[in-house]
Amino acid sequence: MISNGKLKLISGNSNLSLAKSICKRIGLLFGAKVKPVKARVERFSDQEVFVEVFENVRGEDMFIVQSTSNPANDNLMELLIIADALKRSSASRVTAIIPYFGYARQDRRTKARTPISAKLVANLLAQAGINRVLTLDLHAAQIQGFFDIPVDNLYASPIFAIDIRHNFAKNKNITIVSPDVGGVSRARELAEKIDVDLAVVDKRRSAPGEINSMTIIGDVSDKTCILVDDICDTAGTLIKSAELLIEKGAKEVHAYITHGVLSGEAIKRISNSNLSSMVITDTIEPTEIVMRCPKIRIITAAPLLAHAMLNISNESSVSSLFSEESLKPIYEGLYSN
Repeated sequence: MISNGKLKLISGNSNLSLAKSICKRIGLLFGAKVKPVKARVERFSDQEVFVEVFENVRGEDMFIVQSTSNPANDNLMELLIIADALKRSSASRVTAIIPYFGYARQDRRTKARTPISAKLVANLLAQAGINRVLTLDLHAAQIQGFFDIPVDNLYASPIFAIDIRHNFAKNKNITIVSPDVGGVSRARELAEKIDVDLAVVDKRRSAPGEINSMTIIGDVSDKTCILVDDICDTAGTLIKSAELLIEKGAKEVHAYITHGVLSGEAIKRISNSNLSSMVITDTIEPTEIVMRCPKIRIITAAPLLAHAMLNISNESSVSSLFSEESLKPIYEGLYSN
């Protein structure tokens, strides 16, 4: 059941287009126009973050949309200060919708005298007055255990499954590939959803950021390979994996990535690579150079996040959105052709 109730959405500056898309989706379900709460989220001349909410939020069920992407520290501070402003304005509940959870790759101590930054961020969010977190494809699922508040971790694999079925409908020779051993469970889940084979790229590192050797576990000869991962940052691993797959006889290589961080020379590498195409979601607001790249296509996460937001507000199940069957009606409009 969809009920407008006292649900309201406010957005930081990290991904305004996604926040507007979520509002548009909710508006379609309500049959009325929905807009983000009016507020100013800006910086003083010394770069301190300042937030002022222009609407009454007393007793409201508030949702903050803010990815903690680059610049991660600025966007994180915006999120924390918005949450503080809402709690001090007597909002009844504050849910942080963090489509891309920054610092998630710092989820454990890899050597002596290093921090567990993901845990620190979890503590900061709770201390700022956030009552609940909604995110998409956490880099490490165990980060949910860093929080003493409820965390709902959604998955992009059902969306990817729908997209692959649509765009590769006539291709019966697909293999899902994990670009590293750590992402096998994610790749296996998608492979099982669309009932295809699985392969793994096994990397050996000589030092952080330096790949010593790579081998393929599984048969990719004459296959259409689809690399699946949660994050693409510099695209180094992705491109080397694509090159290796082609060397081993793959017919073509595509990639499905949840979070397109795409820093540094990533777009240039992708444009000049063996990748035939790359699909990312809009959890991180795409830059102009990303949108202009002919090899990159963007799928919106707005319908999924909007329905999760409504389910949380109505105290109904969020796990119902984990399956491809439940998302088909939500995304059918995107594939009407």
